[in-house]
Amino acid sequence: MGDRESLMFRLLSIAFLISLTTGLAQTPAAAPRPPRPTPPTRDPHTPGYVTAKELADGANAPANADGNFILGPTHNPAPEMTVQEGVPQGTVFEFTMASTDSKIYPGIAREPGTFGKPDPSDPAKIIVTTSHTAPHTRKMAVYVPKQYVPGTAAPFIVGADGPDRALFTALDNLIAQHKVPVMIAISLGNGSGDAQGSQRGLEYDTMSGLYAEFVEKEVLPLVEKQYNVKLTKDPEGRATMGGSSGGSCALIMAWYHPELYHRVLTYSGTYVNQQWPSNPESPHGAWEFHEHLIPNSPVKPIRLWMEVGDRDNFNPNPMGDGMHDWVVANENMAKVLAAKGYHYQFVFARNAGHTDRTVKQQTLPEALEYVWQGYPKN
Repeated sequence: MGDRESLMFRLLSIAFLISLTTGLAQTPAAAPRPPRPTPPTRDPHTPGYVTAKELADGANAPANADGNFILGPTHNPAPEMTVQEGVPQGTVFEFTMASTDSKIYPGIAREPGTFGKPDPSDPAKIIVTTSHTAPHTRKMAVYVPKQYVPGTAAPFIVGADGPDRALFTALDNLIAQHKVPVMIAISLGNGSGDAQGSQRGLEYDTMSGLYAEFVEKEVLPLVEKQYNVKLTKDPEGRATMGGSSGGSCALIMAWYHPELYHRVLTYSGTYVNQQWPSNPESPHGAWEFHEHLIPNSPVKPIRLWMEVGDRDNFNPNPMGDGMHDWVVANENMAKVLAAKGYHYQFVFARNAGHTDRTVKQQTLPEALEYVWQGYPKN
């Protein structure tokens, strides 16, 4: 081997050793979280599910009828979901609210990319070690209809995960048609994150009256002061609504404070075991609604509209507790509500996923009209 070839060989050898050493020193990339499996499509006529009336494709349930209904597979937007010429448009005010201004929710967060783990001694509990205090800012919106008379006490609806433009458009049209009362709408953004260990999970999945108290003490007075409106104290004139955990939160607000709210509207309600931290008084979280609370409690003055999709969530977490099927949870809710004699309407939507946007576009006007049955329409 000549001098030139010998030099090239030595240089290549050194380069190879450097690259090998560098590769060994690098930390391997974290494996990506495996995708959630696609939820199975459930048949509304599955044994054990409630008996429900099959509607013509594209039709909604009657707004004045209690009971169980099956709709779809086509989901066309209701006319009230688009802006209509000549219909008075309400005013929408948007603002933010910082956790530093709250005495009730100073704020928590779970570290990004981390998740809870099932308690090996109890599959119904989840352990979260990466949650800590953290500030948050929530987006909020207040809708004031054109027909509102300043100084009068108005009925209102409080919505989760806002701002909700679809709700505001529906109200413009329904109020003009005299199908719902002239009402204020308050859309509250959540405090960030999702599920156990997050601020959103703490607010929406906790089985207590705390979130309703937060709204009553820190949100509603702010709305009245800033936007020159007066909100009714009559629980018959107060409604809550939301989707997923925001839906279970809507019922939690009315359940623990029926003196504040009587009307509830939920899409894909998370009536499953999501509560964290664990509470021995409600060890299975919102699953307790249909497992124990509703069957074992006197009937409360709550009117409830609820929906679930045939491809709704099915155990999207590591817990093997048997209490994370959104379809079964909502079916069970319909059973116990019927058994106790509640005024409720349950919609099972074919060709629909979790908090399905097309289903909301089809059904929200009918749902609002149902929820406000019995209240003066102005």
